[in-house]
Amino acid sequence: MWQDTGLNGDAQRIEQLGWMLFLKIFSDKDKELELLDDNYTSPIPDEFHWVKEKGNWAGDDEGMTGDELLEFVDRKLFPALRNIDVSSGNRRALIVREVFEGNNNYMKSGINIRKVLNKLNEIDFNIAKDRHAFGELYETILKGLQSAGKSGEFYTPRAITSFITEMINPQLGEKILDPACGTGGYLTCAIEHLKEQANSVEDRKSIAENVMGWEYKPLPYLLATTNLILHDMEVPNIRFGDALDQPLSNFTEKHRVNAILANPPFGGIVANNNENNFPQNYRTKESADLFLILMIHLLKQGGRAGIVLPDGSLTGDGVKQRVRQKLLEECNLHTIIRLPNSVFQPYATVATNLLFFTKGTPTKEVWYYEHRLPEGQKAYNKTKPIQAKEFNPIKTWWNDRKESEVAWKVDIQTIIDRNYDLDIKNPTKQEEVHEYTSVELMELLHTSFEKSNALLNQLKEAVK
Repeated sequence: MWQDTGLNGDAQRIEQLGWMLFLKIFSDKDKELELLDDNYTSPIPDEFHWVKEKGNWAGDDEGMTGDELLEFVDRKLFPALRNIDVSSGNRRALIVREVFEGNNNYMKSGINIRKVLNKLNEIDFNIAKDRHAFGELYETILKGLQSAGKSGEFYTPRAITSFITEMINPQLGEKILDPACGTGGYLTCAIEHLKEQANSVEDRKSIAENVMGWEYKPLPYLLATTNLILHDMEVPNIRFGDALDQPLSNFTEKHRVNAILANPPFGGIVANNNENNFPQNYRTKESADLFLILMIHLLKQGGRAGIVLPDGSLTGDGVKQRVRQKLLEECNLHTIIRLPNSVFQPYATVATNLLFFTKGTPTKEVWYYEHRLPEGQKAYNKTKPIQAKEFNPIKTWWNDRKESEVAWKVDIQTIIDRNYDLDIKNPTKQEEVHEYTSVELMELLHTSFEKSNALLNQLKEAVK
């Protein structure tokens, strides 16, 4: 892919690999379903199938290549799959259409496309060992998104999705939802958690039906769908659409769920005046606050949620204050884990928090836990991300809570007196004041001037 002039940057390479992988995995699965069920018919017309026995454009290593292959992909494959017949209500047909409607072929060389197809032909996704090995690899590919500019927003570090899933502890038969599912990290954690409880084919079927995601951007929708197929979900239960695009009142009891695991988009401004779908006193352009209202609404009585929210959602007046008041009055916000601000770097450097709440009883007290960076580490980064084992002390503390230098509790009256401000710092921690020597200050200034000069030179070149 590096050799192809049509691809620019990691995000585009991942998107290109995404639709190719999806089609390969989907076709392999279709082949298996046809063997198991005589009545099964693939929604993909034969000539566009990956599998060698059907078409020869992809599955045959000696098949189509060069300009012929490029023209086939651009002029035939994409138009056919974007317009696939969905009138029968076949959910698998709909998934194919939604994937190809939202994604593109960026590669400009049919020879390079052939090389990628042949590489993918080495994997048989119907062999469990191959599929699971690739599942690990796929996770690494998705992780690469975190440093691919804006696309980083779709990926939540696995240490966080695993920890939240374990604390929420979904059970078989419960409806689990991620209303902003990105690449499907929470969904796959929930699936694996539930698989450990499953003892029958029926149990496994119920997992596929009850673990649900919503995603409104084409690239993460494609990546999440592929992710779930790799986790043995034949028909991933992911809705392609904006969670905020309809009035809150449209979601009735039948839409309510037992558990929500989510990292809703934050720092974003909602599009299409979607804030008007919410009651007057909660209207705001800030996506995280609207998602919080939506998630409270979507939980059943007794339903549980574990979500990521930025510091900005814990504080502020006006609508933000009313949103927090609603949360504290309608739910028991029992735990806030305060994370260091480099967890989501490089695409976001804001400080974030993990909030855990149960709907149905008002909050009486909130426990806070300050998660600190590992000894000797100044920040998380690409080579040193947050690790699952760092949550072990919190898991130990979770069921036997005691106040300490990293854990403290605050009663509801104190929070009310603060106008429902939840941005409560660790009371045992002294504010660190760094005294710089004059030499250090001059060095900092020197670096700053150097950066400014470099930028000025770039601007001069651009103006030329």
